Amino acid sequence: MPRQLVRAGREPAHIGETLPALAAAGDPEGSPSDPLTTDPKGEACRASAGPTIYATCNTPALIARQGAYGRAVSLDPWFVTGLTDGEGCFCISLAIRAKLRTRLEVRPSFALSLNEMDLQLLEDLQAFFACGWIRESKNDRTFKYEVRSIGDLTGKILPHFERFPLQGRKARSCAGFSHACRMVEQGRHLQRDGLRETVDIAYEMNLGRRRHSRATILRVLDEVKG
Repeated sequence: MPRQLVRAGREPAHIGETLPALAAAGDPEGSPSDPLTTDPKGEACRASAGPTIYATCNTPALIARQGAYGRAVSLDPWFVTGLTDGEGCFCISLAIRAKLRTRLEVRPSFALSLNEMDLQLLEDLQAFFACGWIRESKNDRTFKYEVRSIGDLTGKILPHFERFPLQGRKARSCAGFSHACRMVEQGRHLQRDGLRETVDIAYEMNLGRRRHSRATILRVLDEVKG
């Protein structure tokens, strides 16, 4: 399968959704253009000129590269964990959807952002995990590797960090994220109690400013029956 690079006008589908013809107005929370969930460090708000692609930097962790999406790349797995510890992000975004029975949409995602000079490293990371998308962020001249498929998160991303664990605060975020992903996988986020637990986990991860306050989300949740 050829490597997939998300560009303007093309976005991966969220869980249970099809590819939209047009992006939703206002960069909805959790969308590829939403800086609140895909760029928790707030770097996307910094103005800059259009990005220029430079020669990619070499890295000692890159032992051998085959360059095809889904094919094995010999990155040191501990290097991948260390890179995630510094530049990775586990996020559970929550969107209010009036048409859903639960009124709330849960969207877990794993993302890692690097300077455009390290685009090749992101491509190798994509091949290492054999899943995910790479998209360009023109605002902060970075590229972001993202995984949103719940099957890929529970089947490829999380097993890596169980075998090669993170440390400190990022380890706690990963543990909560893992629990939430398992609940989504089992459909427990469609039940009132499971959804409230997912909301608690999402806000305990404390990824900075969110589109909706915890009080607003809980108020919506209180309106859900069953």
